[in-house]
Amino acid sequence: SSKKLLLSPSPTSPPSVLPVPRSTSINCKAIQTIFIYLSSFHSKVNQIIMEDIMTITPLGSGQEVGRSCHLLEFRGTTLLLDCGIHPGYDGINGLPYLDQIDPESVDVLLITHFHLDHVASLPYFTEKTTFKGKIFMTHPTKAVTRLLLGDYIRLMAMKKKSSPSTSDTNKGPNASSSGDGDKNPDVLYTESELQSCVDKIQLIDYHQTIYLEKGLKFYALNAGHVLGAAMFMIEIGGRTVLYTGDYSMEEDRHLMAAEKPSVKPDVLIVEATYGVQAHRSRAEREAIFTTTVERVVTRGGRCLIPVFALGRAQELLLILDEYWQANPHLHSIPIWYASKMASRALRVYQTYA
Repeated sequence: SSKKLLLSPSPTSPPSVLPVPRSTSINCKAIQTIFIYLSSFHSKVNQIIMEDIMTITPLGSGQEVGRSCHLLEFRGTTLLLDCGIHPGYDGINGLPYLDQIDPESVDVLLITHFHLDHVASLPYFTEKTTFKGKIFMTHPTKAVTRLLLGDYIRLMAMKKKSSPSTSDTNKGPNASSSGDGDKNPDVLYTESELQSCVDKIQLIDYHQTIYLEKGLKFYALNAGHVLGAAMFMIEIGGRTVLYTGDYSMEEDRHLMAAEKPSVKPDVLIVEATYGVQAHRSRAEREAIFTTTVERVVTRGGRCLIPVFALGRAQELLLILDEYWQANPHLHSIPIWYASKMASRALRVYQTYA
């Protein structure tokens, strides 16, 4: 009969498709449970994939010189590497891009050395944000940081007094218009805030391994460069990262050269300010310096050398002392060390060098 349902196709006709009746008796809760399980599984897979991605974000010194500051995130742990200021800008404009991160999420902050472009934003970060993590640096770095940043505060205050119109031209949206000199946008922190920051610093020796939560551990290696400068070998989530900061592979008169790590890191974050430049040899540079000084003083002139109080001053003094000893005709010409900051720094060198 033509009204009968054909259950099997004939050789000459296409197969018939029977409609599947939808039943309201299917267990919808079971389907929902399966869907929830699959969604949860997919989410966990994505989380595992994301945890295996190491994220490195330059908050400063990315394609620029100054305000070294790098955010390292991997497997639930967050580190901040250095916290410097840009020497070419004043006040908040010189800070790293700290508004791009949640300071409270930072577990550990590592400072490589005491130069302003690596440490001068540290008191602002510890005292003016929600950061609650741990801070580590070497003994000499802490001692000199206290001296340098105290001097930095005084210099910013002096700059404010010498150019009162600066604060009017550089006012941000939150600046006061009352003309109160204490609310200077160029002064990022006070002396008391600096001391509060210094009190939070924990110390690390070269080759001392620090073990922290979430399987994080790290140790410091000598980086040369300046007294107390360190490179950090970090083990995080089963991977090793070497962060160098500034380093010097050339030994000088008062510092050793940087160490070569015994472990090959999975990731290297390295300073490259002079990475594409060829410098003259140390002997050639010293010869130009000493002969220039000798030429000036032997003709009755005065040689004034503006130089960084820490590191460079000590090295130049040692070079001049050696040259003076080798040239008796210079013995009657005095060398004056005219810097209170450098004198205080010298005591630090005598303690730790």
